[in-house]
Amino acid sequence: MIESLHGLPDGVIGFRAVGAIDASDYVGSLDPAIDAAIDAGRKVNLVYVLGDEFERYSLGALWQDAKLEGKPAHVWGRIALVTDHSLIGEVIHGIAFLFPCELRIFAVSALDDAIAWAAEGPKEA
Repeated sequence: MIESLHGLPDGVIGFRAVGAIDASDYVGSLDPAIDAAIDAGRKVNLVYVLGDEFERYSLGALWQDAKLEGKPAHVWGRIALVTDHSLIGEVIHGIAFLFPCELRIFAVSALDDAIAWAAEGPKEA
């Protein structure tokens, strides 16, 4: 399941992946929150935690994640990926150039730093 993080600064949405993640987790929580930020005219500044409780993604969840690339590039602000899973961090770091926004990877112990960084919003060019 994908749980919402509460008590975040204005302009930041956050989630924690727990257990096995499937497509319905995106449809039920992550996608509506991203769409609500877009509909409100805000940049999407996202904190996403893949901690010890995270187990795996289903193929359907991976597809839903890939569909996020279909959102217009201008809606994305910053994505803070918070994880101690080294393989996930390495893969995301390797494909970070594909993301239409600033992306940074943080250790789980640096969750507060990740939230603060996301709240700063994107650097304007």
